Amino acid sequence: MYCAAGALAAVSLAGTLRSGITDPHVALAFGGLIAVGELARQGAGAHPGDREPAPLAAAGALAYALLGETDRHPTSHGALQVLAVVLAATLAGAAPRLAAGRGPVLDHLVRRLLTVGFAATCFQPLYNTGALARWPGHGPYYALFLLLLLALTALCDAVLRAALARARTGWPYGPLLRDELRGLLGVGSAICATGVVIALAVAVAGLWALPVFCVPLLLTQFSLRRHGAVRATYAQTIASLARCTEIAGYTPAGHARRVAALGRAVGRELGLSEPELTVLEYAALMHDIGQLSLVDPVPAGATEPLPPSEQRRIALLGGAVVRQTGVPEEVAAVVERQADPYRDQPLTARIVRTVNAYDDLVGRFAEDGAHGPYGPLRALERLRLATGRDYAPAVVEALARVLARGGDVR
Repeated sequence: MYCAAGALAAVSLAGTLRSGITDPHVALAFGGLIAVGELARQGAGAHPGDREPAPLAAAGALAYALLGETDRHPTSHGALQVLAVVLAATLAGAAPRLAAGRGPVLDHLVRRLLTVGFAATCFQPLYNTGALARWPGHGPYYALFLLLLLALTALCDAVLRAALARARTGWPYGPLLRDELRGLLGVGSAICATGVVIALAVAVAGLWALPVFCVPLLLTQFSLRRHGAVRATYAQTIASLARCTEIAGYTPAGHARRVAALGRAVGRELGLSEPELTVLEYAALMHDIGQLSLVDPVPAGATEPLPPSEQRRIALLGGAVVRQTGVPEEVAAVVERQADPYRDQPLTARIVRTVNAYDDLVGRFAEDGAHGPYGPLRALERLRLATGRDYAPAVVEALARVLARGGDVR
């Protein structure tokens, strides 16, 4: 994909420089819109569920790719010029972020070039040759054509985003693609709709339609940013609550963070969706909070060697504490059921139980003390031997795959 995007960028720039820019005032207007959208993009610390950090820029790029007229006058720019303008404007808008060292933009740029290139290649040649004027014309069939093209473009974007995430993280492609397809129902559909509306409005009213139709999406972006800040604060509050057991000396330092990070990786390996991963992460962070109700602390905070009845008592105490914090009911239910027989547990509780036991075992000395501490391999062997009663085999094997890829966060 990087090679394909690089080739498209080189060909589009070379072709545009050779033939010159057609309708430069239109190219400048849309390029400025894309650059402003990049400047106003959400922060680098956006939530994993956020589908598009720069929705205004994405809508502007899509609108330029689907632009056929301005103020009822036909345009003659082609797909190569669309790609050249989108490339230059995206880089111009991202320049301050790069200068400040606030995160790379390569994946973002590659995905935008390939997605916009797909839409422009499907639309511009058909429009410029008059094929769209002959069929489907300007009636309802033209609207159906645009809807079909939008659906294909959105699907292309989801496939590319999942593939880039797979290459960057090594996570399974199927769950990543499923999350991206779910995300199309949210901000993705708003971006596609805004892009088409901008293109149709500019065709009738001219370039003055750009600010009129872009302001609502820009305001929505600012609202989403505020919502993201609230969500980040909420996550930090949960992380702070989870550290209470460490500060009080009930659990080792970093135990909750390690269980949450490794549990999230195992959940993604097993195909959990983003909302399920969030519940899993919060439950893993707070899974030991029930120990605060104990008179006598558990040695080293390790619940894995305790009798099942004691594990369930601590889990129930933890669920009661979690409910008092205002955390969603799903999180409290996972905390309560983490010590149940695994065949009766939801998948998220199975993951918390398995990963918690793994972290308890790693570094803890074997019972006879002769073979030294449990390492990752000995801990996995112990978990595998207990899959008949205590731990779900599929979860243990998923944990082994994550660890084999270097997923141990200790």
